[in-house]
Amino acid sequence: MANEAFEGVYCGEPAVWLRSGPYEAAVLPGIGANLIAFRDTEKGYAFLREPGEDGMEAFRANPGVHGIPVLFPPNRYDGGRFPWNGKLLEFPVNEPARGNHLHGFLHTAAWNVESVRAEDNESRVVLALKVDASHAIYAFLPFAFTIKLEYGLSEEGLRQRVWIRNDGTERMPCLLAFHTAVNAPFAPGSANEDMRFKATIGERWEMDERMLPTGKFQPLTEAEARIKEGQSPFFEPMDNHYTASPQGGRNRMELTDTRIGVKLVYDVGTAYKMWMIWNNGAEGGFFCPEPQVNLVNAPNVDLPAEEIGLIGLEPGELWEETSRLYVIG
Repeated sequence: MANEAFEGVYCGEPAVWLRSGPYEAAVLPGIGANLIAFRDTEKGYAFLREPGEDGMEAFRANPGVHGIPVLFPPNRYDGGRFPWNGKLLEFPVNEPARGNHLHGFLHTAAWNVESVRAEDNESRVVLALKVDASHAIYAFLPFAFTIKLEYGLSEEGLRQRVWIRNDGTERMPCLLAFHTAVNAPFAPGSANEDMRFKATIGERWEMDERMLPTGKFQPLTEAEARIKEGQSPFFEPMDNHYTASPQGGRNRMELTDTRIGVKLVYDVGTAYKMWMIWNNGAEGGFFCPEPQVNLVNAPNVDLPAEEIGLIGLEPGELWEETSRLYVIG
């Protein structure tokens, strides 16, 4: 199987392309290290929502709903306030209608390409973002750290490894998510009605009118409970926050095209303690199963840190997790 890894262009944007057997993938270093495409070129499958040529201007302005954006820290923070180690960090309120900060700083930042290589069993790229006092992000997150993303493409699908290292002298927050936008349907000729998904969700967090958790759970509806066994990704509008409840040691989302009998598996790893599931008002075409380390607004929620994924890294410590997208059928 021929593997390729090279620097090129995606819709006018500098990109790194990976190819392996029937698969190809593209990542955009200059726009948040977003893995913008994962495709089976032989069967015509496009697994991730892509902006395409006509949508690149809108994508650059808001790169949060295509591909696999990196959210750090993820989701919403009340008034942009982020208490940490006796200090109050203040983030810009970029969701003014709700008075929140939304989605952090990494998905719009430029990352560096550390390595691009093709090996016998895999093509891969490593991208890195190093933040210190000279970086613009430091004004809001005053910590020295390095985050790296490695994507590998092989006959086993797409592998993602992420690791974060605290390069500074004080404990730093380690809160992360991926706003993964999955095409549904992903195959030519299939329709919304052909799609069924399931996810390893546990309990649903109650959210207030500003989409901030109250700290309580609410019962799953009968239709919602079917997400655990198989449900349409568009059965109702979803912007829902759940605990993760791994099954068989795996924490995953599965999307099946019932017309062709093909399943896309998104196995994210058990370090992600929460899921966000957003389906753009149930309009169809795509939805976002988002693995998340922490509860939304976790630093402002009065619950045990371990319960809500409010974790930190001591100086020199490193956190990592590996996820995979692959196909059955």
